[in-house]
This record gives sequence, structure tokens and C-alpha cells, in this order.
Amino acid sequence: MNRPILEAANLNVSFGDEDDRHHVVKDVSFRIAPGECYGLIGESGCGKSTVLRAAAGLNADYEGAILLEGKEQPNAKRGAYFLRRVQMVFQDPYASLHPRKMVEKVLREPLQIHGFDRQRQRIDEVLVQVGLDPAFRYRFPHELSGGQRQRVAIARALIMEPEVLLLDEPTSALDVSVQAEILNLLTQIQRDRGLTYLLVSHDMAVIAHVCQRIGMMQHGRIIEEMTSKSVRNGQAQHPYTREFLDASASFAAALEGDAA
Repeated sequence: MNRPILEAANLNVSFGDEDDRHHVVKDVSFRIAPGECYGLIGESGCGKSTVLRAAAGLNADYEGAILLEGKEQPNAKRGAYFLRRVQMVFQDPYASLHPRKMVEKVLREPLQIHGFDRQRQRIDEVLVQVGLDPAFRYRFPHELSGGQRQRVAIARALIMEPEVLLLDEPTSALDVSVQAEILNLLTQIQRDRGLTYLLVSHDMAVIAHVCQRIGMMQHGRIIEEMTSKSVRNGQAQHPYTREFLDASASFAAALEGDAA
């Protein structure tokens, strides 16, 4: 592997007080190369989104280290060096957008904070890149469909010209008919910009479609790492991973049968 751009080293996260402490992330480590998409997958409550929030600096109460290009990042108050290079796209595009701010303001604010020039041009360009007409800058979130809101959320992350995107279940809140569009958009953007992704999902089809390498999580640990090819071929070593793959395949087959 080339020198990793993003790493987690022996990451541990616990919640609660001393009398009721829950250890939800346990010694998680991974290394992601520039331009790679690494996926974390597992059932609800396995700790994958907690890992993502720690990587983003949104959860500062962790042990271990998050490193960007080999430089350990502080648990809290990450500065412009990190924020310019790492951005996050959240699960629910409606909740992540301010309901009283037009798209124009949502996209302009980070440009103003970080002193970018050509702000209007940058807004137009990023809207086009996510498949929206520049006229969408004058709409409020409630005037957009779920897919359009998620495109705006992706545009807000991209407008900072980051190198890494952290993606928290980016399609799970969307209609099935829209999910493939957003996944294809993310794949195209990664290819065009050479971005690095850390993607969290409970959907094996989503992970295998976008990611080159995949970490299977259970009870707060990464129990197995696989390539997307090994996932598609059902080549898992750990019994839990094989069970998860079998369940995912059975569910997909059932959906296809219902659709027919």
C-alpha cells in the first residue's frame, strides 16, 4: 500500500459513566491509501458510525489515534488543516441541512469561513458536478426531493475541495430508486477528483459497489478485511462474515422475487 492518507490506530470508544460504561469500539485499526474507498459494514449497533464520528472529530472521547498523512490529529478542535482536507456527508440529508437557509447560503458559508475566492463560480461549478442546475442555489431544503437534498449535502462537502470524504450511510434515507443514482454520482466524483472515501453502511450491495476494501465489524471490532471481489465471490473466512453475506444475498433475492 502507498503511504496512507487516513488511518485509525487502536481506536477505542466507550460511552456512559464508570458504573454503566459501554465499550462500543474496540481496538479498531485500518489504513486507507490515497484515492481508495474503504468500507465499514456491520449490523446496527456494531460501532461503525461511532468510528466515523471519531474520525471526523465529532466524537472527541476516544483512545487511540486518528492520523491524516501520518500526522496524529487532536481528539477535539481540529483546525483548518484537517477541515479543508476531510469532510463528511451525513445519513439524513434533510436533518443535515438548515431548513431556513437557501442552498446558496449553505454552500457559501464554508467558502467565507475559509476565505475562498470566486465564490459564486465555485457554487455554480459544484452544483453542476452533483447533477443540479445552478438555479437550485435559490431553493430551500423543503423544496427539494430527498435525492436532491443529498446532492446538496455532497456539494457542501465538495466545495471545500477536500481530499477525503467520510460517508455515513449516504443512501439509506433515500428511496430505492434514488439510491443507485447517488452511488453512481459518488463513484464518478471519486474518479474525477481522485478522492479518498471512508464509507459506512449496513448494506453489502452498497459497500461492494463503491469500495475496494471492506472491514467487517461485529461487537465493536473489525473481525475481517476483504476486497470487493472476495465479497462478490462470497469468499469470507470468518463465520459471522459468511453468515452476513448469506443473509444479504437471501434478502436481495427475496426483493427481486417480490419485484417480479
